[in-house]
Amino acid sequence: MITGLFRFIGRVFIYFWHALNGLRRLVFNLVFVLLVAAAIAMLMRPEPPLPASAALVLAPTGVLVEQREIEDPLSLLRAGGTPDPQTSLSDLTEAIEAARLDDRIKVLVIEADSLDGAGLSKLAELRAAIETFKASGKPVLARGERFTQGQYYLASVADQVHLSPDGFVLVMGLSRYVSYFKGALDKLGIKMHVFRVGEFKSFSEPFTRTDMSDEDRANSRDLLDGLWNVFRNDISASRKVTLDVLDNYVIDYGAALAASGGDAALAAQRTGLVDRLSTRDEWAAMLKERVGTDEDGDFNQVSVDDYLAYTRKMATPAADKIAVLVAQGAIVDGTSGTGSVGGDSFAELIREAREDDTVKALVVRIDSPGGSAFASEVIRRELEITRKAGKPVVASMSSTAASGGYWIAAGADEIWAHPATLTGSIGIFAMIPEVAEPLNRLGVTVDGVSTGPLAGAFDPRRPLDDSAAKAMQIGIEHGYRRFLKTVGDARKMSAEEVDLIARGRVWTGEAAEKLGLVDGLGGLDAAIKATATRAGLSDYEVVWSETGLSTAQRLMRRLSDMSGIELAVPATRPSPIEQVIAGLQAELDALAVWNDPRHLYVHCLCEAP
Repeated sequence: MITGLFRFIGRVFIYFWHALNGLRRLVFNLVFVLLVAAAIAMLMRPEPPLPASAALVLAPTGVLVEQREIEDPLSLLRAGGTPDPQTSLSDLTEAIEAARLDDRIKVLVIEADSLDGAGLSKLAELRAAIETFKASGKPVLARGERFTQGQYYLASVADQVHLSPDGFVLVMGLSRYVSYFKGALDKLGIKMHVFRVGEFKSFSEPFTRTDMSDEDRANSRDLLDGLWNVFRNDISASRKVTLDVLDNYVIDYGAALAASGGDAALAAQRTGLVDRLSTRDEWAAMLKERVGTDEDGDFNQVSVDDYLAYTRKMATPAADKIAVLVAQGAIVDGTSGTGSVGGDSFAELIREAREDDTVKALVVRIDSPGGSAFASEVIRRELEITRKAGKPVVASMSSTAASGGYWIAAGADEIWAHPATLTGSIGIFAMIPEVAEPLNRLGVTVDGVSTGPLAGAFDPRRPLDDSAAKAMQIGIEHGYRRFLKTVGDARKMSAEEVDLIARGRVWTGEAAEKLGLVDGLGGLDAAIKATATRAGLSDYEVVWSETGLSTAQRLMRRLSDMSGIELAVPATRPSPIEQVIAGLQAELDALAVWNDPRHLYVHCLCEAP
């Protein structure tokens, strides 16, 4: 009888499981069908003509990235939503350049309220594209309900900057504060064995120290000062305010507030950071006077996405192509995932471009702090093979191209960086955790046998053997020497010369150019032009390879682009304690994807402000 009861429960469970699995498939299919239907509906809908007089509205949303990533359709159903939406930097610059030559676009409007984050170099490249637009004689107008530092840096390039009467301009400067876990690990009895070369290689320090090392402090200070000078010099030039005035606003914001009776918007206007205080209706009325009114009573306008749909349909494809491959995120062994660069999958993209007869040259756009040394070398070698096959390769550094990111760049004929790029960090390290003590406290012991001294030597449940530790350090030092030779061969420098500027130190692009680590200073556009010159091309088309996306994800992106549906649903803002927990979880998640087969990593603990 009991056996029959168990069988009955088992059958019920199996039935329930099959029903649940069927429901999951049904939901997936429904989401997919809805997206397809929306895309078809958008394609069949008559496209409204672009007004003879219109404003191009630049309204970046979420995080500014080199290439947008996309989640699977079921991510829409996750509790709390998906990560913040993303805006492609290249989409914005492409639209701005097209609008510069388009007589129908009379004005460029910047509305940066929904911009959540961006590396300084990306914003600087966007500002440069807007400066070129301004040189055509067309005005650029910007308005914000309030301005965070990055939002204001973008908006400040405009001819006129408007601010809500209840808004503020928050310019605070740059900082770098790191959480150190050694105290917590000591209490738990967890040991982190670190092997490294380079006193400036600080990635492992949060796990081995309770404070910032002198080397990391000095390097961080130099980096922040260099980036901050780019920021303040650009704003000073755009807004025609002296550096002293800007510095006083940042250093003694309280005094600026007091002088304006506590009115933050008025304080920004009196300092010269904004031109006018305007409400939403006053802003709209001004734009209507400039470009006219549409059938809904709003000013004539076109979004970046809609404008690109117009311009790309009209473009005539060229026979010769320059392929842009984006290496965005941590470098991992194997295939790419969300936010990572897979050594094997990225190498496959390079091979595809090399074997495509229409592709005459490659640009590798790098926005990565590094990762797996093995995967970095796989990618670098594939670039070297491409060069030997007769196709020029140029590396273009975005906000961060350090450590493994620089290792990749060493495979190019030529390296370009923005002055605000973080690069270098030529060093190598490994970390091995040991949890023998906390297990022992719980009464868990580990025992067994092996056929060799290194078999099981790196098992985190057991204390690390001295001979294994020595072998690991020897391997790290060899990896560092290979890194030096790789860079030296690429830059025509001796290993000793490279070592003087290596040892894990991070440099700005401006400093790297003076040290010989990069060939030229400029953004992606400058790198593409340099590539065309190397390839002897005058008429060419720039094509983007979609890195790290499966076939299904690429299809989802196409459907999303056609239908206008935003697949990323912003999550509700977490509480402070939730943010702390999320930060710790992010550290653990970042470590979890590290999969170098030799556990050797070329990574910098650097994020571009």
